Amino acid sequence: MSKRKGCLYFLLLLIVGVVLIFSTMNINHIGLSVLSLYKRLSQKSVDIDEMKVVNSAISHEGWEELVQQYVSPEGKVNYRGFAQARPRLQQYLQLLSDNPPHPDTWTEKQQLAYWINAYNAFTVELILQHYPTQSIQDIAGSIPMINSAWDLKFFKIGGVDFDLNTIEHEILRKQFSEPRIHFAINCASVSCPILLNEAYKAATLEAQLQARAIYFINNPQKNRIQAQELQLSSIFNWFEKDFTKTGTVVAFINQFSELPIDPTAKVSYLEYDWNLNE
Repeated sequence: MSKRKGCLYFLLLLIVGVVLIFSTMNINHIGLSVLSLYKRLSQKSVDIDEMKVVNSAISHEGWEELVQQYVSPEGKVNYRGFAQARPRLQQYLQLLSDNPPHPDTWTEKQQLAYWINAYNAFTVELILQHYPTQSIQDIAGSIPMINSAWDLKFFKIGGVDFDLNTIEHEILRKQFSEPRIHFAINCASVSCPILLNEAYKAATLEAQLQARAIYFINNPQKNRIQAQELQLSSIFNWFEKDFTKTGTVVAFINQFSELPIDPTAKVSYLEYDWNLNE
């Protein structure tokens, strides 16, 4: 290990130690924050400000045609079919790459729809680049925000080398106050919220996000809900901060749950299944 890297690791460990002593923050949020800091210090982060943005919003019809053809209503993905239609997928990806949203001329819903679709479409492309694979976790290393599949800079947006983690953590989670995005983006795994077989669009975005939240929370394959006890997807643990800005995780889930939940219900988290959502 180089002297510079050693200093970076020591600094990060020191920060983690101080935060853990004086903070009651969720440990996963702390970890993501520290690893994001490491990425910036080691100059491995994506410089979003360097993107060449465009004024006019784009159509996502190309993506909608693909997911309607190769994704089932239950979210099972036909990657072999996607592979056969890869030229069409890459045409849509090029459209995304060449047309990142302008924050001043695109509406918030247009921007949000763009980034959700971009995350999902580039995730499919990542799987196809390594297909067949049993899990997206087998594609790269195992350290989040450092060398995982989500940290591979395998595409460009606005002329800038991009990775999936930047879309999720630096754009979707940081720039939009919308926790329901966690039920819309798909990480190509069984335990993920399903890949929707339609494109996200500004005109229908609110209804789509609401429907995705209701579907995911009440899906017994993702969450097991009883009035006094909740066994939840690990998503609610990893991103607890996003769901507790105005209350508790239980209060958030109660907004969408078909079964009313006691505010004092016991909460635990299910093991995540990273097998391919095929």
